[in-house]
Amino acid sequence: MQTIDTEAEKKEILKRYRNLLKACKPTKEGKALIRLAFDTAMEAHQEMRRKSGEPYIYHPIAAAQIVAEEIGLSTTSVVAALLHDVVEDTDVTLEDIERTFGKKVAQIVDGLTKIKGVFDHTSSLQAENFRKMLLTLSDDVRVILIKLADRLHNMRTLDSMPRDKQLKISSETKYLYAPLAHRLGLYAIKTELEDLSVKYTEPEIYRSIAQNLQQTKRDRNKFIQEFTQPIAEALTKQGYKFEIKGRPKSINSIWTKMKKQGVPFEEIFDLFAIRIVIDTPLEDEKANCWGVYSIVTDSYHPNPDRLRDWISIPKANGYESLHTTVMGPGGKWVEVQIRSERMDEIAEKGYAAHWKYKDSSGDNALDEWINRIREMLENPESNALDFIDEFKLNLFADEIFVFTPKGELRKLPANSTTLDFAFDIHTEVGYKCIGAKVNHKLVPLSYVLKSGDQIEIISSSKQTPKEDWLNYVTTAKAKSKIRDALKEEKRKIAEEGKAILQRKFRHLKITFNTSNINELLAHYRIASPMDLYYKIAQGTLDIKDLKDFEHEKDNIKAKVPHPKTEAKSFEKMVKDIRGSADLVIGEDMDKFDYVLSPCCSPIPGDDVFGFITINEGIKIHRTNCPNAIQLMSNYAYRIVKARWTNQKEIAFLVGIAITGIDEVGVVNNITKVISSELKVNMRSISIESNDGIFEGTIMLFVNDTDHLLKLIKKLKSVTGILTVNRMDSN
Repeated sequence: MQTIDTEAEKKEILKRYRNLLKACKPTKEGKALIRLAFDTAMEAHQEMRRKSGEPYIYHPIAAAQIVAEEIGLSTTSVVAALLHDVVEDTDVTLEDIERTFGKKVAQIVDGLTKIKGVFDHTSSLQAENFRKMLLTLSDDVRVILIKLADRLHNMRTLDSMPRDKQLKISSETKYLYAPLAHRLGLYAIKTELEDLSVKYTEPEIYRSIAQNLQQTKRDRNKFIQEFTQPIAEALTKQGYKFEIKGRPKSINSIWTKMKKQGVPFEEIFDLFAIRIVIDTPLEDEKANCWGVYSIVTDSYHPNPDRLRDWISIPKANGYESLHTTVMGPGGKWVEVQIRSERMDEIAEKGYAAHWKYKDSSGDNALDEWINRIREMLENPESNALDFIDEFKLNLFADEIFVFTPKGELRKLPANSTTLDFAFDIHTEVGYKCIGAKVNHKLVPLSYVLKSGDQIEIISSSKQTPKEDWLNYVTTAKAKSKIRDALKEEKRKIAEEGKAILQRKFRHLKITFNTSNINELLAHYRIASPMDLYYKIAQGTLDIKDLKDFEHEKDNIKAKVPHPKTEAKSFEKMVKDIRGSADLVIGEDMDKFDYVLSPCCSPIPGDDVFGFITINEGIKIHRTNCPNAIQLMSNYAYRIVKARWTNQKEIAFLVGIAITGIDEVGVVNNITKVISSELKVNMRSISIESNDGIFEGTIMLFVNDTDHLLKLIKKLKSVTGILTVNRMDSN
């Protein structure tokens, strides 16, 4: 057993506490309050240790440090961060906290306690927790900010957690917390959360990109020096006070680009951005930023399609900056961001800096956003998982700026339609909308708006929401309101279906009770009584065969056996396919029913997990499956460990995408490598040529990932081949 050096730990705790005080620079009274909170947390957590073996108190101190140093909040938030786990994990009560630290700290700790606990039990509870977290945002944004600090420290120390927990926590972080940090303007925290998520969901890729960034650092710094020199000289000459920073793009954004463009790291050219921060009075900010833009574009040619002006109209999270992309030395495109010190602080620290400058800038973007959240949360009956999906959709969306007929400016997510605009004006306007005039031309409900459009809604009192409207809208508000209206309509129709079923039960002398309704739901495989009644009213469910049910003391039972699950049992698969690759599942790695998910087509050697489905046993997905983050985040309780054991000669179907220069004999060379050299069986090959370049997909059978990687490497060496990549699904 490991011996603990308590003296060394005490010194380390004291050192961390002193660093915290340096970061938050409290007043004399504030320092006393922070000391009291620290002592309370120390006492409450004294016997507790983290998974890494460290004293638990390290965590609240670290969360408080992030709150003070990286978010820029003051004493109240630091005190709440130190105490954020005590009510949940120890004997200290909320009343104790209110008595000692006051009502405001108690409210924040209460908010943090409410949203902490039940993420592991059911998906709806997890989603409800996220909803609660957003509700507290309308009362006190500090609850969310401390929660983000808590999550950031957990992500920084995730190494000590088991692999399945790492996957679950990092997926949840990327799915929920990173977008939330983004929307609150915490750019630095959002970026780190995303990078850490990649570190645990795609460890090999993370290591590879980090290594490449390190190796190219010297060349990058040299280029930045060369690029910025003429700009710095011109700025100095014209009397600007400025700072120029060159920073690499995040690992997550580089990986996203590599996937999107289908290119390796070496072919990503915009690996960094140049930021010019000027010290200028508030009233001269805009003019001086455009002055700097003029100097930059005098030195280098700009790309006219890549100018982004978030100074005239800031983003919804308060972000202000002027972005341009220019052609630098050696034919490289370079992104340049121009902003004032105030704008830079808001971009880095988000909400806290935003509030600091609020009175002077008059900007109420965050207020507007919080009001939108309140609006989305108004309806407690909406499905919590739908709510999260839609909320997340709107978090990362780029924005467009459109106008009402009277010239009022409205911000909407990119890809919003005329119907989204109608609901943005008012719910009733949305319900009655039959079309619109955009820039005085008649357009349908599904018309996608562009920045600068002026929209006039055409409505009719006879119009009611339709099911297909859900395909026309992007915003969470519109989707939620349409669903509410459809649900109400469905409820009325379901009432008729219920009456029909009651009459049928009376006729057959069957009691209309919960037990019998549940039997029908199970037999017809229908999720809820309302769906059952609705189908009966619509005539899509024939209940004539009720007489075929067995009757026992007013109860009914279906004679028809339930269809067996389509998933093959593991033992049967071994008999079917001699020498099959073993897949073992669960904590004790037992053998269960499973199927390989078609969305990502896992093969032996892939990093995989199991997902418990309702009708198909356990489905096996790759951990980098396009659906993995959503499954792990929303349904963590249905995720089980899975891994391959021995692999023998068995073939798994995979797809590869291939591009190259269309030369005579290139297809013959490809098939020769596949069939002759590596003895791989192909199921299909499809190649299209256009202007001297070909694109193709090949479906073939491989034994495992090593076999596949060997094949991809061999194909890349064929003359004329440009790219070879595994496809996500077949």
